[in-house]
Amino acid sequence: MLNFDLLPRIKRINKVKLYRPVAGDPDAYPQLGPALTRPIRWELIAQQYDQMIKYATAIRTRTASTEAILRRFTRNACHPTYAAMLEVGRAQKTIFVARYLRLRDLQREIEEGLNVMESSNGANSVIAYGKGGEIASNRRDEQEMFVLCLRILQSALVYVNTLMLQDILGEPEWAGLLTPADRRGLTPLFWSHVRPYGEVNLDMYARLNLAAGAVPGPRAPMDSHNQHPAEDGTGA
Repeated sequence: MLNFDLLPRIKRINKVKLYRPVAGDPDAYPQLGPALTRPIRWELIAQQYDQMIKYATAIRTRTASTEAILRRFTRNACHPTYAAMLEVGRAQKTIFVARYLRLRDLQREIEEGLNVMESSNGANSVIAYGKGGEIASNRRDEQEMFVLCLRILQSALVYVNTLMLQDILGEPEWAGLLTPADRRGLTPLFWSHVRPYGEVNLDMYARLNLAAGAVPGPRAPMDSHNQHPAEDGTGA
């Protein structure tokens, strides 16, 4: 209804039940018999179709939040519109499972997307190591500050890692060695070089030397008066 397709990975897909498209034909799919269950209640969907479109339009136009609509339904689990939405979900899930089991490319796409998200979550757990990465406050402003700071740190990590990858891939021997599949597998969300604990001294007059094969030179002496690198041509 909102014009997007969910592509989840179902861990126990062998336990998923498939809903029959129509009633009165129990022998239509003999090989899928153990996985089949009752038919979809299309008549309930037809009866509540206008109401479902109304709620979907409210979500799309943002005149009502998804949380508020779901809160109304969860207070009354027997609401007919809610029951009709569940039937649509069952039909959609059955269609998705059938596609997933048939299409190997779809399985690979979902697995690749899941790996990216797991890598992102792993990076967040390393960056936000304090209190196990949990938001300790119930105040909305402090929660927003926590999430914003986490995004800044992750963006900085991705930026530095991207520069490092570009530096390595600029070498001719790597350009001919990597295959297209290898390049698709590259990600800037790695953190084995990150030190989340201990003291980090920030030097605003130094830069990360990311040039491939470059050897950093000696540090320039500091001027005792203004604490700036001496202007003798050796400062960086």
